[in-house]
Amino acid sequence: MTPSTASSVREPRVKAKQRPGDRIFAGSTLTAGTLILAMLAAVAAFLVIQSIPAVTTDPGEIPILAGETFWSYVAPLVFGTLWSAALALLMAIPVSIGIALFISHYAPRRLAQGLGYVIDLLAAVPSVVFGLWGANVLAPAVQPFYSWLTETMGWFPLFAPPASGTGRTILTASIVLAVMVLPIITALSREVFLQTPVLHEEAALALGATKWEMIRTAVLPFGRPGIVSASMLGLGRALGETMAVAMVLSASGGINFALLTSSNPGTIAANIALSFPEAFGTNVNVLIATGLLLFAITLVVNSIARWIIARRKEFSGAN
Repeated sequence: MTPSTASSVREPRVKAKQRPGDRIFAGSTLTAGTLILAMLAAVAAFLVIQSIPAVTTDPGEIPILAGETFWSYVAPLVFGTLWSAALALLMAIPVSIGIALFISHYAPRRLAQGLGYVIDLLAAVPSVVFGLWGANVLAPAVQPFYSWLTETMGWFPLFAPPASGTGRTILTASIVLAVMVLPIITALSREVFLQTPVLHEEAALALGATKWEMIRTAVLPFGRPGIVSASMLGLGRALGETMAVAMVLSASGGINFALLTSSNPGTIAANIALSFPEAFGTNVNVLIATGLLLFAITLVVNSIARWIIARRKEFSGAN
C-alpha cells in the first residue's frame, strides 16, 4: 500500500469513554429540560380545558358576564393590561437607559458598584410593597397635580377632565409598574453597555468624538438589540403584575384612554385576583379563560424577546 493510499484511508473515530458522572449529569439535565416543557404543556392544557365552558355556555347563564359575551367582557381587560404596560415602558425605558449609561460610562467605579447593587436589590422588593407605596403615598401626592393638569391641558384627550379625587388612576398604576420594571431594564442594559468593544470606543474618541458622541455612535448602536430585549422582558413583568395594580388602580371597566379620570380600565391579572375569591361555577371558568389570554400574551412577548436575544447571542449568557 502506497503512502498516498494509506493517507486516504480514514481510521475509525474513537468515541471518548463516558464516566458514570457524565451519564448521570447528562440524564439529569435532559430530565430537567423535559420536565419544564411538560409543566408548560400541562399548564396550557389546563387553561384551555377549563376555558371551554366560558366560551360555549350561554352568557345569560354566567353571572359574572352580566348578559354580555365573553369577548365583550375581556376586551376592556386586555386593553387595560396592554395600555398600562405600554405607559410603564414609555416612562421606564428612557430612565433605565440613562441610569445604565451613568453606571457603565460616567460614574466612578465605587459609586457605580454601589448603584449597581441598589438597582439589583430593588428588583427583589415584593410587589405588595410597591402597591402599598403607590396607594398610600404616591396617589395622594400626585392628585393635586392631576387636578392642575386637567384644568390647564384638559383639551388634550389623554388629560380630559374630571380628575380623580383619589389619584388612583391608570397613570398612577403605570408609574408604579414603571418603578417595578426599572431594575430589570437597567440591569440588562448595563451589562450590554459594558460589553461594547473597547476598541470601538477608543476609535471614536481618537477621531475627535466627545464622550456623548462616542456613546451615541458606538455604545448605543452596539447595545440596541440588548435594549430591545430588556424592554420586552420588562414588558412581560408589567403585563403579569397583579397585587400592585390591584391595590393602586380603581378600576370601573370600559375602554378609556383618559389617564386622570376615575373611569379606568382594569387589567386581567388584577381582575382575577379581586374576583376569584367570590367566584363559583362558570364564573371560575371565565376568569381562567381571561388567564389563558394573559398566558398567551405573555408567552408571545417572551418569545419575541428570546428571538431578539438570539439575533445577537453574545448578549445572552444562556447562549
